[in-house]
Amino acid sequence: MRRTDHVNGFGRARTLSPRKCDCDVFSGSALLTLVWSQATPIKAFQSGLNVKLVRYAFHVGRDALNHFLADDGWAIASHIALSALMALFPFLIVITSLAGFFGTQELADQVVDIMIETWPDQVADALTGEIHNVLTTTRGDALTIGLALSIYFASNGIESLRVALNRAYGVTETRSWYWLRLESIGYTLVAAFVALALALLIVLGPFLLATAEFYLPVIAPKVHILNVMRYGIAILSLVAALFVLHTWLPAGRRTLAQIFPGIIFTMVASLISAALFGQYLARFAGNYVTTYAGLASVIIALVFLYFIAAIFVYGGALNAAIIRSRLPDGVTQQEAQMRARGDLPA
Repeated sequence: MRRTDHVNGFGRARTLSPRKCDCDVFSGSALLTLVWSQATPIKAFQSGLNVKLVRYAFHVGRDALNHFLADDGWAIASHIALSALMALFPFLIVITSLAGFFGTQELADQVVDIMIETWPDQVADALTGEIHNVLTTTRGDALTIGLALSIYFASNGIESLRVALNRAYGVTETRSWYWLRLESIGYTLVAAFVALALALLIVLGPFLLATAEFYLPVIAPKVHILNVMRYGIAILSLVAALFVLHTWLPAGRRTLAQIFPGIIFTMVASLISAALFGQYLARFAGNYVTTYAGLASVIIALVFLYFIAAIFVYGGALNAAIIRSRLPDGVTQQEAQMRARGDLPA
C-alpha cells in the first residue's frame, strides 16, 4: 500500500508497513497521559478557586468581626437581650387578650410552646412557671389602656432590633421617630396574629391527623409527626421573621441575596448555641442558683438571650461585610442602600 504525503510542497512517496498498528498502547498509556494532561489544569483551576473562596470568606468574616466590635456589638446584644426579656411578658399579655377575644385560651398556650420550642429545656423550664402565671391571670383591661401599654412595651423589643441592624449595616436612620414607633407596633401586632394563626394550626393538628388517618390508615403509626410539625413551624417562623427584620426594619433596602448569608448563619449558629448552652446548664445550672438565688431563672434566660442576640447582630454585620466587598470604589454603604430605597438618584 502506497500513499503520497505533501511536506513543504514536495511530494514524497511513503510505504506503509502492513503490520498492525499498536492501538492498545495508544489507548492505554498514551490516552491516559492525554486525559491527565487535560485534567491537571482543571484541577489546578479548581484548587485555585477554592483557595480564593477560603480567602474571601476569611476576609469577610474578619471584616464583620472588626465592625461588630467597633460598633459595640456586645453592648448592643445586651440591650437586645434585656429589651426582649422585658418585652416578652407584655407580648404574652397581648397574645392572651387576643386569644380571649377569639374565645379560646388554648391558642395562647400553643403560642408559648412555639416560641420556646427551640430553647434549651433548662431555659424554657426556668420561665415556664412565670409564663403560666401571666397566661392564667384574669384581666379586665383587655382591649383597653392596659392592653395598649402592653403593646407599646412589647414594641420596645422591635426597636432594639432596629438599632442593632442599623449599626450592623452602617446606615443612619432618616425616618421620623413616631413613624418608626408605629411601624414597631405594627410588627408586634402582626407577630401576635401570625403566632395565633400558627397556634391554631397546632391546635387543629390532632383533628387533621385523625381525619387523615380515617381516610388513609397507612399514616396511623406516624402520629408523632405532630411534634415534628411543631418544631418545623417554629423554625420556619424564625426564618420568616429574620427575612422581614433584615429586609424592612433597618434603614435602606437590601435584596434577598444580600441578607441570605446572615440569616443562614444566624439560624445555624443559634441552634448550635442553644444545644451547647443546654449542655452547659445540664452540668452547671447549680452555679446560677448559688450565685443569683431567686433570680437564677431570670439570669439564665437573660444569658441565653444575650448569646442569641450577639449571633443576630453578627449576622447583620456579616451581611454588611459582604455588601461592602462588592461595592464600587468611592461608593459608601449608606449611599448604596439609600439609592436602593430611592432616597438618592442612582
